[in-house]
Amino acid sequence: MPHVLFLNPRAAARDAAYGPAQRAVLNADAFATAKAEIASWPGYAPTPLVALPRLARALGVADIRYKDESGRFGLGSFKALGGAYAVFRLLAREIGRRTGTRPDARDLVAGAHRDVAAAITVTCATDGNHGRSVAWGARTFGCRCVIYIHETVSDARKQAIEAYGATVVRTPGNYDDSVRRAAEDAAREGWFVVSDTSYPGYLDVPRDVMQGYALMADEAMAQLPAEAPPTHVFVQAGVGGLAAAVCAHFWERRGAARPRFVVVEPEKAACLFLSARAGRPAVAEGALDTIMAGLACGEVSLLAWQVLETGADAFMTIPDEAAVAAMRTLADGDPPVVGGESGVAGLAGLMAVADDPAARRLLGLDAGARVLLFGSEGDTDAALYAELVGRPAAEVRRAA
Repeated sequence: MPHVLFLNPRAAARDAAYGPAQRAVLNADAFATAKAEIASWPGYAPTPLVALPRLARALGVADIRYKDESGRFGLGSFKALGGAYAVFRLLAREIGRRTGTRPDARDLVAGAHRDVAAAITVTCATDGNHGRSVAWGARTFGCRCVIYIHETVSDARKQAIEAYGATVVRTPGNYDDSVRRAAEDAAREGWFVVSDTSYPGYLDVPRDVMQGYALMADEAMAQLPAEAPPTHVFVQAGVGGLAAAVCAHFWERRGAARPRFVVVEPEKAACLFLSARAGRPAVAEGALDTIMAGLACGEVSLLAWQVLETGADAFMTIPDEAAVAAMRTLADGDPPVVGGESGVAGLAGLMAVADDPAARRLLGLDAGARVLLFGSEGDTDAALYAELVGRPAAEVRRAA
């Protein structure tokens, strides 16, 4: 299965400090606030970091660890860490502005300021998982929610969002078209956009989203053996928020000892790859028609690019069939793991590189490599998962 690897010519030197430009996007102080808040929510628990020794032997590396986000707050993906946290932050700010008292999450969950919260509407565009998180956050903290999906988002993902009480609006075009529609309607109706992508004039909320995502990386660092930190991270990207959050967290805390960082995208929606080649934010044109629906984004988040432009060591693209192969590999693994089509893209990138001697040499992926992966979703579309893997997720889980 073809892949394309591009070494980043602007990658920072290994001893380069995590600088002011990056710290303006994500930093340890803001992360400490996010961590304390999210850890106080009902149902919070670190997700498992799964060792995959048999796969490591098959791919010729020393160790593979897979951060399995499929159980995060019962939402099936890592997005609960970002969208819901940003909903809370927005509500707390707005309620504080209107009442003079800024609530914490426990206050809102307990029903404090219910009337004020109920008069606030949050909205966003989504391929599925972010919208589910925003809808869950809105229900948890007491505000209204309208979610926009584009024409190729599955009915199963639409219904999963509606299950949290959100109004779902389907729009023509692709993800980026739905982003623009959500912003236009919000401006007209006086709603608040909670987007996972940033653009000129819209930075604060996406920064909160990304800061929440960083909790995954923090948990993984605590779960990894202290004597054997990762040498490589392969992580998938849509607009880049997840990849930037993970990259920033390791760079700020480990400096020159941070792992090599490889960003993986679908070949049909590779806005970060194109941006790396161009040396500036670039747009992936067309329908962005990939089975990796959560990564089907054509425009880079400007905040994410501020980190990844120099923080990523390489960018790569993979075809859809590589993601399907990775899903099946996980399902047949020891232990078996359920990974959705978008959540396994980092693993698919690793598998592609492991089978390419030239790419292995370029990335230093040798027999001593220790690889960290972020399984950002489970079977968020159960029917599609069963179709691609050949059996339902429940059967895979029973075998674990």
